[in-house]
Amino acid sequence: MLRSLYSGISGLNAHQRMIDVTGNNIANVNTTGYKSSQVQFNDTLSQMMGAAGSPQEGQAGTNPAQVGLGVRVAGVTANFSQGSAQTTGKSGDMMIQGDGFFITRSGNENLYTRAGSFFFDANGVLTNSTGEPVQGWTADDGVVNSAAKPGDIRMPLGSTIPPEATTKVTLKGNLSSDDVPDMNNPSNSGTSYVTTIPVKVYDAQGGTKTVTAQLTRVANTPTPVPPAVASSTWEVDLLDESGASVLPPPVPPATLPRILFEGGKPVVAPGGAALTSQLIGDYTFDLGDISSYAGNTDARVFDTDGQAAGALTSLSYTVSDSGEIIGVYSNGLKQTLGQVAMATFKNVAGLEKVGNSMFRTTVNSGYAQVGEPGSPGMGQVISGALEMSNVDLAQEFTNLVVAQRGFQANSRIITTSDEILQELVSMKR
Repeated sequence: MLRSLYSGISGLNAHQRMIDVTGNNIANVNTTGYKSSQVQFNDTLSQMMGAAGSPQEGQAGTNPAQVGLGVRVAGVTANFSQGSAQTTGKSGDMMIQGDGFFITRSGNENLYTRAGSFFFDANGVLTNSTGEPVQGWTADDGVVNSAAKPGDIRMPLGSTIPPEATTKVTLKGNLSSDDVPDMNNPSNSGTSYVTTIPVKVYDAQGGTKTVTAQLTRVANTPTPVPPAVASSTWEVDLLDESGASVLPPPVPPATLPRILFEGGKPVVAPGGAALTSQLIGDYTFDLGDISSYAGNTDARVFDTDGQAAGALTSLSYTVSDSGEIIGVYSNGLKQTLGQVAMATFKNVAGLEKVGNSMFRTTVNSGYAQVGEPGSPGMGQVISGALEMSNVDLAQEFTNLVVAQRGFQANSRIITTSDEILQELVSMKR
């Protein structure tokens, strides 16, 4: 029988595989996290008709004469290029920008995917749409130990944050350094020389109250060695909600706590080191960003610590670029609940597709290198978005035409070979 018959058959089979792969790519054009595949062809064995000869005794060398025996599919390779982003706005939807895969658990086996449509189930376990738990680390009191082995991520619904008493008050702004015109009436002349700053504080049980910091401009205190002179001095008193001082009364000649400024910055003493904080009553006042220059007084509370007790009563959460899942407690505070893990491979093309946009490792993919999103070699997580298929429809339809024409051409090889055989058979009549 003619060799061309078998070459044509191999061409039909190879181009049929190409059509199969192309059709699958087109079918998954809207599949989240899908990676398209391409077919590579190789020629098969070639029959030697004449061996090569070397030049000798004035004769030129001869080249080998071979007849090919058809084509075969050398491989079907996945294309792991980045897919486009589809914004969903859903907190549980995560997209990897860069290299890496999410890890899910299917029984005792870990599978890997780029499809990041996740949600918390009735047991508070982060899972994907087909029920495989997403692997990562569950936080312990807001701390994630990413050095541990990844496991199921659980939302600790009902967990509480204990209350904390306020111990630190941070002030920012300016306390005027203008001279006091009348020490008996320090608030006159249109310039505020007495300022009150309400401070919301928490007690040890999480109860709230308002303490008012009353700052009064007092006379400058010159230093023994001119020209270093304090630019201004402010006396501090803390008042409760009834207006009474909560500080112990000073014993003469002591005075209320004072903040001394030199060159517009708080100092421990004239000519001394910078004053960054001062204990006033039960609270440490952070003075690193307070100043005393000419002009109006606009000092204010920038931040305080302390908190009321809070409980995690809802599935309200956000996801950071590093894959940290941050829950919102009933007291308005946020705390890290867990972190998704990410895996990379030495040879991603060696992964095996197992359906549901999942991959498993093979002997040629290498072991999974597990780490935090955003770490070296790992992509970042984009919350509220999904990675779409990386199928290029224009390219796939072109491949479809090429495969169709290749299939058609090979079928003509078989037809032509058949006609030759028919002529050969019809010689005897």
